[in-house]
Order: sequence, then C-alpha cells, then structure tokens
Amino acid sequence: MKVNKKLLTLLIIGGMSVSANSMAETTTAQALANTCAGCHGTDGSSNGPATPSLAGISVDYFKDAMADYKAKDGRYSTIMSRIAKGYSEEEIALMADYFSKQTFVRKEQQFDPKLAKQGGKLHRKYCEKCHEDGGRSSEDDAGILAGQWMDYLHYTMDDFKNGRRDIPKKMKKKVSKLEKDKGPEALEALINYYGSQK
Repeated sequence: MKVNKKLLTLLIIGGMSVSANSMAETTTAQALANTCAGCHGTDGSSNGPATPSLAGISVDYFKDAMADYKAKDGRYSTIMSRIAKGYSEEEIALMADYFSKQTFVRKEQQFDPKLAKQGGKLHRKYCEKCHEDGGRSSEDDAGILAGQWMDYLHYTMDDFKNGRRDIPKKMKKKVSKLEKDKGPEALEALINYYGSQK
C-alpha cells in the first residue's frame, strides 16, 4: 500500500497542533489556578482557616462566585472583588474547570464532639436537601461544607446574617426556621458538624 507523503505529513502536523493546543490549555488552567494558591492553597486545598478550599467545587458555583465578586454591588469581600476583576470570563472558566477536578482535602480541626453530633441531626433536618451527602456534595451548586474551615464558615454566616452577602431565599428561610426552633446556638452546632467531617 502506497502512502501519500503529503497527506501523512499534514496528519502528523495536525495531530501535533491539536496536542500542543490541549497541553497549552491545561498549562494555562493550572497557571491561572496557581495564582490562587497563596490564599486558597495548592490545587485549591486551603491551609488557612479564614480562606475556603476550592478543590472539588462545581464549575457553575465557581463561575457564579467570581461573577458576583466582579459585580459592582456584588459579594462582600476584603480582597476577592479586586482580584476577580483581573480575570476574563474565559480565564475564570478555565480555573473553574481546573478546581472542579481537584480533590477536596479535609484538614484536622478542633471541634466540640457534642455540638458536632447535634449538628449532624440538624443538618439532616434543615440542610441536607440542598447540601447533600452531609455537606460533601458539590453537585448541588451550593458549595462544599463538610471539612471546610470552621472559621471561614463562621465569617460566611456572619456576612449572610449582617447583610454583607446576599443569602439565597431558601437558605434564609431555613436558617430562620432553624434559629426559631433551636435557638442561635444551632448554627454553632452545624459548623462543628461540618468541621468534624473527614
């Protein structure tokens, strides 16, 4: 069988081009994600208790959060609103895809076992519908809670309750019912529960 040399050359060059583009995209996504490592940790696994881990986050949740930070009257932050403005939609999409494929690493935290046990019961009654699998799921686009830093969860709830960050209507209703039924300490029990997850 006689091989057409021109056709073979074009196929090889085309294959190398596609491969190079794929490699460049992967490198770009990781390079962009590396700019987040100073606060959010290598591959999105945060080592700082005030900063959330991004590893395993859903693509849509990441994109929505970044869009919210970029918006003029968007999500409250100390620094993220300035950082988010520096990225294009394409760059955010690359980072979202990258972080969604990373493994969420749960770090050891100090928690109150009694409160954590109580929090588990509260989670099942009030939160499981949106924060599935004990708060581990990212598929619900509600963020990963299980194993997230407790300090970060405290700051986030404080922002929700004090109007610095918009709280989703369903969540606002659930939190109000939770506090009405169980008192303000119920949130502390939930946070201890999420912090206790391995």
